[in-house]
Amino acid sequence: MYEAPTSSPVPPPVNQPTGDATGGVIPYKNPQALTSYYLGVFSLIPLLGLLLGCVAVPLGIIGLRKRKAMPQIRGTAHAWVGIILGGLSVFGHVALIALMFFNKR
Repeated sequence: MYEAPTSSPVPPPVNQPTGDATGGVIPYKNPQALTSYYLGVFSLIPLLGLLLGCVAVPLGIIGLRKRKAMPQIRGTAHAWVGIILGGLSVFGHVALIALMFFNKR
């Protein structure tokens, strides 16, 4: 005798988001925030930091705006780290240059 199956296997939903290999730690969908993060960290290098910090701050702001426009992407922490470290680096370099300039007089 043949018995009909009582329930058929249900396929998974098609539009359900899947995780990525990094566990969501690296915001690869928000490259501006990620680039701002790296530039902010590397802006702590003396002399080179002035240029890198000047680039890190606007990229971090762009990354935050992109996150606000599309909440499903990540990168808020990376963008903030880039803005803060880049801003501190620019401030420190400008203050050091000002001290060197005014110290000569």
